[in-house]
Amino acid sequence: MGPEGLGTVLMLLAAVVAVVAAMRRLDLPPILGYLAVGMALGPHALGLVADSATTTFLAELGVVFLLFTLGLEFSLPRMLAMRGEVFGLGSLQVGVTTLFAGAVAVAMGAPPAVAFVVGGAIAMSSTAIVVQQLTEQAEINRTHGRLSLSVLLFQDLVFVAFLAVATAVVRGDGGRYEPVDVALALVKGLAALGIVLAAGRWLMRPLFFEIARARSLELFTLAVLLVALAAAWATHAVGLSLALGAFLAGMLLAETEYRHQVESVIRPFRDVLLGLFFITIGMLLDLQLLGRDFWLISALVVGLFVLKTAVVAIVARRFSGDWFKSLRTGLALSAGGEFGFALLALLIKSRTGAEIVQPLLAAITVSMVLSPFVIRHNKKIARWILRERKPAQAAPARDAVVDEALAKREHVILCGYGRVGQNIARVLERQGHEFIAMDLDPFRIRTARAAGDPVVFGDAADEQLLQSVGLDAASVVVVTFADPATSIGIVRAVRRLRADVPILVRTADDSRLEELTRVGATEVVPETLEASLMLVSHVLLFLHTPMSRVVKTVGDIRAERYGTLRTVFRRGDASLFDERHALREELKTVTLPPGAWSVGRSLADVRARGAEVSFTAVRREGIVGRDPGPETVLREGDVVVVYGTPEALEHAEAVLLAG
Repeated sequence: MGPEGLGTVLMLLAAVVAVVAAMRRLDLPPILGYLAVGMALGPHALGLVADSATTTFLAELGVVFLLFTLGLEFSLPRMLAMRGEVFGLGSLQVGVTTLFAGAVAVAMGAPPAVAFVVGGAIAMSSTAIVVQQLTEQAEINRTHGRLSLSVLLFQDLVFVAFLAVATAVVRGDGGRYEPVDVALALVKGLAALGIVLAAGRWLMRPLFFEIARARSLELFTLAVLLVALAAAWATHAVGLSLALGAFLAGMLLAETEYRHQVESVIRPFRDVLLGLFFITIGMLLDLQLLGRDFWLISALVVGLFVLKTAVVAIVARRFSGDWFKSLRTGLALSAGGEFGFALLALLIKSRTGAEIVQPLLAAITVSMVLSPFVIRHNKKIARWILRERKPAQAAPARDAVVDEALAKREHVILCGYGRVGQNIARVLERQGHEFIAMDLDPFRIRTARAAGDPVVFGDAADEQLLQSVGLDAASVVVVTFADPATSIGIVRAVRRLRADVPILVRTADDSRLEELTRVGATEVVPETLEASLMLVSHVLLFLHTPMSRVVKTVGDIRAERYGTLRTVFRRGDASLFDERHALREELKTVTLPPGAWSVGRSLADVRARGAEVSFTAVRREGIVGRDPGPETVLREGDVVVVYGTPEALEHAEAVLLAG
């Protein structure tokens, strides 16, 4: 890339910074900003960025990392546990939608193979949008959420076949290709899928184990990039696409216990390159076409929503039990997705079927923009379509609001329910003390509520929320956030409402210890200094210092507000890799779907398969059983609460779902 290419990249980055900042202020999805930049600067509008080798390379690299990220989300154990719904409902949805849309494309003059790819692009839905939106609405474990996830898993799997066929079509000279080439590409794609799944189980684990032993973040990041790009190059070398290799590489790494660390180190590359990918997608959109064919594109958007909703609602009827749930499933999957983008982008690149693909690409883009709104209101839309009246307002779920009876009793208030807050809660439970926790992480709150913990969403510095969780009856307030600025705001709010309650504050270090004490904290516990005190105690004991003198020494240091330990030299750098590998146990809930391996088996059977986690609770029909014994037999629909490191939790989930 020469100076001209660098200028193009700088122009794109400058435009993205300005537009995405505006989107953030307007509370709109950043993807709209990326698409707007591409459309405005692209060859169909201002023409400041031409369709050059640089933009083509950025588009391909963006697709590579997009598909790599989506591959990381693929879950083979969950697919096996839900195999009936995945292969039954998923195959029907993809097959019927592809045939119907492909027939329409053939009627419009598209060759059969191109029509097949177009039909596959329409059949695909956005895994990222659907899963994220349903999770935020706490609907991912509802019937329509489970069925939607089943279809998305099948789409992840069958996309390999569509991408292989699309690659064969694109490689044809001017759209001329032989059926045997398409069949060969399909066989290659399926063979690559099998090889990757096998390699993920037997090759990647020992490789990344050795790399992780080096405890080098740079080495780990380089290894991840090597695997992703090498897989993309390998599939390209055998006649398939870069994107297919990246997707298979993501699937490969998803089968290892290092998936969470991979996601962490790849995130900066993913976010930047996904933005560039959507910019190039915007560059492919012809603004003149949008204006000239506005009604056609609008009709395609409506037709896309209607077709996919109807197909899914009909084929999901047998799996859901009633039309209401099947229709909600159809609405969740009704929009287009990133896989469709990738397939259509390949066709546009080769100028294959451009008269069909360009309007369809615009329609899929619009549908993805509208998708979050459709999913958010899927219940209301389903009731309106079925002409059903809204049932009488039911009483709020016990775990969705503050337990007023608990708030009036003596209890402990936990501000923050991360690792530290959860550890404190477990000890309080075992000692017979009640607590109410507050946190701002929706996923963590949903997980804790599923486990039966009294956790509410909200800012712990909100005085009204503090009153609702029973600050007047609280015996202690514990602030577990690591950020001192957040803790200071909470302490001030608590002190404005109640001056006598003890407030314990946890901090990462001693940087703002005096300020926390000044605003009203009863005790401040800096993690680094307390760890030093524990080490000092053990050192003195090994030096045969009398226990009474050890206790007095530690007590004196605490009385001096850690003054002795705070006169130290600080490091000029921080070891990010060591920090990432710090103690990071957490809670996770696993809902057992029909067909899960552990249904009908005991927790002892699960442990025998190598699940090295703590089983803290099993929630069944709204009733929470704490500390279940090894003889506890699991049933369909149980919510199993496990505790451990992310890697151990990943393995335990795989055992629970697929054995």
